Amino acid sequence: MAILGHFIGGKHVASTSGRVADVLQPMDGSVRGQVALGSAAELRKAVENAKAAQVGWAATNPQRRVRVLMKFLELMARENDALAELLAREHGKTIADAKGDIQRGLEVIEVCIGAPHLMKGEYTDGAGPGIDVYSMRQPLGVVAGITPFNFPAMIPLWKIGPALAAGNAFILKPSERDPGVPMRIAEIFLEAGLPEGVLNVVNGDKEVVDAILDDPDIKAVGFVGSTPIAQYIYSRATANGKRAQCFGGAKNHMIIMPDADMDQTVDALIGAGYGSAGERCMAISVAVPVGKETADRLIEKLIPRVESLKVGPSTDSSADFGPLVTKQALERVKGYVDAGVQEGAKLLVDGRGFKMQGYENGYYMGGCLFDHVTADMKIYKEEIFGPVLSVVRANRYEDAIKLANDHEYGNGVAIFTRDGDAARDFASRVQVGMVGVNVPIPVPIAYYTFGGWKASSFGDLNQHGPDAFRFYTKTKTITSRWPSGVKDGAEFVIPTMN
Repeated sequence: MAILGHFIGGKHVASTSGRVADVLQPMDGSVRGQVALGSAAELRKAVENAKAAQVGWAATNPQRRVRVLMKFLELMARENDALAELLAREHGKTIADAKGDIQRGLEVIEVCIGAPHLMKGEYTDGAGPGIDVYSMRQPLGVVAGITPFNFPAMIPLWKIGPALAAGNAFILKPSERDPGVPMRIAEIFLEAGLPEGVLNVVNGDKEVVDAILDDPDIKAVGFVGSTPIAQYIYSRATANGKRAQCFGGAKNHMIIMPDADMDQTVDALIGAGYGSAGERCMAISVAVPVGKETADRLIEKLIPRVESLKVGPSTDSSADFGPLVTKQALERVKGYVDAGVQEGAKLLVDGRGFKMQGYENGYYMGGCLFDHVTADMKIYKEEIFGPVLSVVRANRYEDAIKLANDHEYGNGVAIFTRDGDAARDFASRVQVGMVGVNVPIPVPIAYYTFGGWKASSFGDLNQHGPDAFRFYTKTKTITSRWPSGVKDGAEFVIPTMN
């Protein structure tokens, strides 16, 4: 059975750790191959390669660096179909959804083509008598990303693109569940002209993660995953003097006002709640209709739509969503549904018994719909990460906004309404990092930044957009004065502009 190793110094490198994990195909439960679980020594080898290569890459002018990104985009267009199928087979999402995963990553690469502008500093002529002040942005050196299973193309590209455009070398530790696409991305970057060693991929588990967090030559770490792990990585990385941006879990609400277009709302909920089997950090998992009449109309339209969701293998172009990523993930989600029933929520649509004919060993689950969920229930408080939508009824608008504001997580939120004043008030007052107005999944376009609030995010700077270039660079400010022939003598007070 083939074992996927690492990509270090521009070459595929077999692992020496002696540890491996199976890479599964969720749609039928088969084993596609194995991936190495690397060691701290292997991570160190990647760091040494990256450190050596970064010097020349940083000395390459920004315009020439982005030409590599431009060539990468060209090559990715050629590889799109093959990459999408590989991604779908390893993750379980449909091929159409896999293409969206790749495209959202490439949109960040497109923005990074503008890196020469984003890397510019500032200049002030005559800041004082004969004094000029200017600043420059310089790369940090070697940086790293630890990325999740649910977006094996998008999130690595969100991190790799800005880091490379800014002149850093990058080490990627992708999820061991679906490592094929990240490895292929590294190969394509090399083909696009990226110097060997500038981008390295080290596969592994906690041993490699801890080695990244402790290595003194890695200056910054980006992470996306669950909140407990995000908090752990942020604490350990910053304790070791690194920059860190760590994004965790979510519980995204959709507030439905009485005046909302109910057909539009239901369409949005179905896609945002059940797409990719709910395995998205931006999935809508809580619907909050305002008023009993609104809730009753919503439920009446939702039930038949959830019942008619088509679940299928990743290769079925007509499927609405595919299997979950692993058997453990499937059992975990079913356990949440069990808990919701036990706590008294009303299960209107039960997808726990779904079986896919011909794919009985796959990790499938039908859509589940709960009504009369309350804020003290486990299924409301915790992230389920599966095809489960909870309806929490609110009597008033103020009760609805309080639900979103009081929740532990603050990743994304949406409001559906025809009332511009209500939408404007909501956008201003809601304590959540990304807000949609009649938009169910408010992932910002690539030239804005992505990031949640509260327990959904740890660190001061967000992903992509201008924040990414701030995160991956350090600012140097120069104050200069050229002698004019006049000697002022020594000064013993702090310099001022007087």
